[in-house]
Amino acid sequence: MPFDYINVLKDEAGLKRMLEYSHNRRQIPVIVEGGKITIGFGGT
Repeated sequence: MPFDYINVLKDEAGLKRMLEYSHNRRQIPVIVEGGKITIGFGGT
């Protein structure tokens, strides 16, 4: 399955997108698949 890895420590725009998806939670990974967003390894 193809994916995009975004290093939010080096990519300011990527960090902003991650925080938008996660409602300002700094928890990784943030996985966006279709319209579904999964945050963290437990999938909250």
